[in-house]
Amino acid sequence: MSFVTSPSGRRMKGYLPDYYETSRVMDSILQAQGAELDQLRVSLEETLQQFFVSSATWGLDAWEAELGIAMVPDKPDDQRRAVIHAKLRGVGTVTVELLHSVASAYERGAVEVTQQPALYQFTVRFVDTLGTPPNLGDLQAAIEEIKPAHLQVVYQYKYFLLNQLHQTMTIKDLQTRRMTDFAPFIPVS
Repeated sequence: MSFVTSPSGRRMKGYLPDYYETSRVMDSILQAQGAELDQLRVSLEETLQQFFVSSATWGLDAWEAELGIAMVPDKPDDQRRAVIHAKLRGVGTVTVELLHSVASAYERGAVEVTQQPALYQFTVRFVDTLGTPPNLGDLQAAIEEIKPAHLQVVYQYKYFLLNQLHQTMTIKDLQTRRMTDFAPFIPVS
């Protein structure tokens, strides 16, 4: 009976001659070395995940340092990843497509971008979010960093107006609903 429980140890045992099959000494050696190899494999896989922004966890600090992004460890990892993705995408000539690409890196970042060349400005309108989107400050900073200095950016937000609510719901219906049903990102205390 084999006492080797490590997957790597069992794999190594398969390469040994048959006379080691009943050796408890060899089983102990294979178990110890196999456990180390298993742990090494896990560490290597975890390290490999840090090379990709979408799977990085503890490696986000290195990405932020490399890209010159201010580190805010208190931020959730998904928001930190969004800032990194936006920074990586925001390279080259600023076009409407580039602004779409940068905005889409953020949570609820579907936007419409319209240019007003005569006014030296462009408008970013949020289309999939009611109110202000989460992580708005980071999105504004990313756009501010990539836009030409002579252009002004105007942000337009989408809100439910009271007359729109009255067209779809009665006051009684509204009283039974929570505010987060209309703007799920607003913290309710």
